[in-house]
Amino acid sequence: MQIEVLKSKIHRAVLTDANLHYVGSCTIDEDLLDAAGLIAHEKIHIVNVNNGARLETYIIKGERGSGIVALNGPSARLAQPGDIIIIMSYAIMDFEAAKTFEAKVIFPKEGNKL
Repeated sequence: MQIEVLKSKIHRAVLTDANLHYVGSCTIDEDLLDAAGLIAHEKIHIVNVNNGARLETYIIKGERGSGIVALNGPSARLAQPGDIIIIMSYAIMDFEAAKTFEAKVIFPKEGNKL
C-alpha cells in the first residue's frame, strides 16, 4: 500500500510579495528550499495563517539569501505581504517506510532567514 505523507515544511514564513500579474507559482529563497528539501517546480500546499486561505501551486527558485517568499498569479489574491504562511509538500511512499520517515521542517527567523 502507498500513502501520502508530509515530506517538507517551511513553518511560519512571512510573505514578502504578492504579484498578481505573473504567470503563477510561489517564489522561495533558494536557502529555504535547500534547508527544507524542496526543489523548483515541486508541487506545494500553502496555508495562510492570517486568513485561513489554502492553495496549491508550484515552486520557483528565488534569489539565494534574499528572504523572498512571494505568491504569483491568481494566488496573490489570497494573501498580503506580511502574512504568515506555512508551505508544505508531500511524498507518496510505501506504508511501512512511511512509519519511520521524518519530514524536514524548518522554522525561518526574522526576514525569512535560517
